[in-house]
Amino acid sequence: MVSRSGIVGAVRHRHGPAITTLMGLGLLTIALSGCDEKKAPPQPAAQVPAVIVTAAEQQPVTQSAEFVGRIEATEKVDIRARVTGYLNERHFQDGQIVAKGDLLFTIERGQFDADAAAKAASVQSAQAQLQFANFQVDRARELVKTNATPRSTLDQRVAEQGVAAAGVSGAQAALRQALINLGYTEIRSPIEGEVGRAAVSAGNVVGPDTGVLTVVVRQNPMRVVFPISQRQLLEFRRRGGGPDSVRVKLRLPDGSIYAEIGRVNFIDVQTDKTTDTALVQAEVPNPQELLSDGQFVGVIVEAQQPQMATVIPESAVQMDQAGAFVLIVGPDNKVEQRRIKLGRGPAGQSVVESGLDPGTLVITEGAQRARPGGVVAPRPGAVAG
Repeated sequence: MVSRSGIVGAVRHRHGPAITTLMGLGLLTIALSGCDEKKAPPQPAAQVPAVIVTAAEQQPVTQSAEFVGRIEATEKVDIRARVTGYLNERHFQDGQIVAKGDLLFTIERGQFDADAAAKAASVQSAQAQLQFANFQVDRARELVKTNATPRSTLDQRVAEQGVAAAGVSGAQAALRQALINLGYTEIRSPIEGEVGRAAVSAGNVVGPDTGVLTVVVRQNPMRVVFPISQRQLLEFRRRGGGPDSVRVKLRLPDGSIYAEIGRVNFIDVQTDKTTDTALVQAEVPNPQELLSDGQFVGVIVEAQQPQMATVIPESAVQMDQAGAFVLIVGPDNKVEQRRIKLGRGPAGQSVVESGLDPGTLVITEGAQRARPGGVVAPRPGAVAG
């Protein structure tokens, strides 16, 4: 028997190098065909992305809205001088608590005393003239009875009597005005409250044109005034809300929540044409005087009674130019996009006013791997509450 190597050698010897080349190509072809007979390894199937989902739930939620407001004093008085004169003395310390009627300033009263005395003398003079005119009328009446004087003389005496009486009335009015001006030399507080810084010191001439000498502010209670849009006001009224159905909380400039609760006591009957808002006023206790007139605060208006609402985690809410939306997992684990309208909810939660039914599965984690119309592998996450 001739071996495979012997056959190959003989062929090489007979045909030379050409046969050798052909044999090499044949062996290469056989080798490649053997490789083609081996099957390629299977490609791995595309993995379904996993996402965390939470079911939208109905929960009692206290509806609220936040605004920017300004603190105003319930009573505030600008103290001014009502007569012109030298300021003799200041009777208070800046920031002092004063009662109604307490003396604040004293204006030099000498000229006003003298004027009142002169007006009193004028009253006495007018009264004396009236008394003389009365005597003249009585005498003329007696003479007319005996025809000792003409009737025209009596008429003249009666007219003089009327002029004298008018003189008394004028003099008495001038005296009252002088006494009023004399009283204005003592400037007193018309209300109870805290007095501000004095703008004028003793020794200066003050008068009606001087301006505000100081301010007295009643510190407790205070009120907060804030604008509310007509849309919010209409929604509030359609829900049957009234001033007693809400409570007012304040957010102080340091971010803390003020401890006292305010009550709405006035809603303006007019609307600002430029902003389409109405002013709302609430009264707030201020026992520790943390609130001051003119202060800006955040105003949180909350419903007294909680209402049932659809709640989802804040992490499920996404935003784009069209507004808020969520990705939900529907039948066959397919992803859908839902547009929603949000309300104000507790921290970490979002209240859905419309666009989502309770029980719907919303994607809270892994939304970047989900696409509307695609399939996902949902896994349960923490509940909305």
